[in-house]
Amino acid sequence: SAKDMKHRLGFLLQKSDSCDYSSSQGKKEKLSSSQRVSQEEVRKWADSLENLIHHDRGLAAFRAFLKSEYSEENIEFWVSCEDYKKTKSPAKLSPKARKIFDEFISVQATKEVNLDSCTREKTSHNMLEPTLSCFDEAQRKIFTLMEKDSYRRFLKSPYYLDLVSPPGAGCGPENCKRSHAHTLDCNSNIISQCA
Repeated sequence: SAKDMKHRLGFLLQKSDSCDYSSSQGKKEKLSSSQRVSQEEVRKWADSLENLIHHDRGLAAFRAFLKSEYSEENIEFWVSCEDYKKTKSPAKLSPKARKIFDEFISVQATKEVNLDSCTREKTSHNMLEPTLSCFDEAQRKIFTLMEKDSYRRFLKSPYYLDLVSPPGAGCGPENCKRSHAHTLDCNSNIISQCA
């Protein structure tokens, strides 16, 4: 419910204030430079699911939303497939493919994605000799499923709406700019917690 989401966001906001980013200097710089998400960038996320999930912060926000709906296996599968396609060593293809198949596609998969039997069978057949494209059809089906279903709900959810039109937008002129920037920073922190 909206009340639960508000509570969760409040909790994450408190949690982000007390976070300790004690890591290498390079990682700290990367975190601070990527904390802000421009309104223009956030608005682009509404143009297509592609724009959303190819942006680190967008992907994190979408993943947090899917988690709230107990359907994060879809985006996890998609991300795993993207990672798999970057595999350089032929020796690693088979074990990586098997891991993805066992985790998301097999009948006893712990995070089974919703695929039709034909696609599941074809992907299973591809496991005999895994190639970089052996999950392409299954990944495409899951992408389409997310695009038609979860993505549309995401765009109407506080996970997106709070970023695209922060609560501080209706304030007086003297506070508007500060409040607007603060809200974006806070939401970026929330998203980074989910990443």
